[in-house]
Formats: sequence, C-alpha cells, structure tokens
Amino acid sequence: MTTLLSILTGMAVMLVLMAVARHMRGFRAQKPSDYAALEPRIDIRRHLSGPIRCEGVIYGPMGRVTSRFTADMHGRWDGNRGILSEHFIYDSGTRQDREWHLTLGNDGAIRADADDLAGTGHGQQAGAAVCLNYTLRLPETAGGYVLQVTDWMYLIDETTIINRSQFRKFGIKVAELVATMRRIDA
Repeated sequence: MTTLLSILTGMAVMLVLMAVARHMRGFRAQKPSDYAALEPRIDIRRHLSGPIRCEGVIYGPMGRVTSRFTADMHGRWDGNRGILSEHFIYDSGTRQDREWHLTLGNDGAIRADADDLAGTGHGQQAGAAVCLNYTLRLPETAGGYVLQVTDWMYLIDETTIINRSQFRKFGIKVAELVATMRRIDA
C-alpha cells in the first residue's frame, strides 16, 4: 500500500510540474518585450483608426468552435485618447455592441475602459504586438459570468491584425477567440 501511495504522490507531483511548465511557456507567458524588435511597429492610434472589418471564431474549453462572428469597428483618436466602437453579429443572430475608451501613454502603456468591464483594462504596445488584460462581465443572456481576459494583437502588415484572446475563470481557460481585423480604406 505504501508503494502505491508513493506512486500516486509522484504522479500528482509530475502533473503539477507539467501544468506549471506548460503555463510558463504558453500563451500567458508572453510579454510585450518579446515582440519589441519586430516590424512593422504597431501604433494603435493608426492601426485601430477608421473603419475596420473583423471576422473570427470562439473556441470552447474543449477546443471546438462554439461561435463564429463578424464585426464592424470604427476607431477615432484625438491625440493619445481614442474610442473604438465595435458592432458584433454572431452566427446565432445575437448582436453585441461595445465602445472602448482607450488612452495610450508615451511609453506605450494602454488604459482601456468599456461598460462591460469590471474595472479598467491595462496593456502595452511594443514592436508588432499589443497585449491587453481586463476583466469582462458577460451579459446575463450569456450567463453573466465574470472572466479574466488576455488579448494579444499582432500586426501582420499595415492593414491586418490577428487577435488571439483567452478567457479564464478561476485561472482555468474556458474559451479562446481568434480573429482577423482589417482596416478598410474609407
């Protein structure tokens, strides 16, 4: 019995170490400085300005697509303060609007506010990437859950951004979003 207990304890330790290792090299281990040298350099005042078309998918916790969406966005800036309006249409027919109020610091720091956030989001732009962390309150029709969100946006060229986001509850990933955002010439 002692040998079985030792084996089970060893397996539990191994699983914890594997989870920690995966966390350290995974999505959440990225830092904006990892992308500081990459070109082209993103400037949210320019790349999140004007009309933007977005298409994406949301994956559930088991990795299957649970929703598809399109969005029309429009960004407008006055110096380092901007508003990004988003109008989503999901494959279920559900519509959702969000208006981000963004402030860009001279050091690339980002402050983000929206009506469905619990508190203020914070992030950083560096090189070809932007990272934004915030707490999102889902609408009651979607369960009303409060989720921790990490958004990464990667500038591909002057008009295209790939957005990857992870949504977590109690530290456990419950959803992931991948989307393409393309500026539309006005």
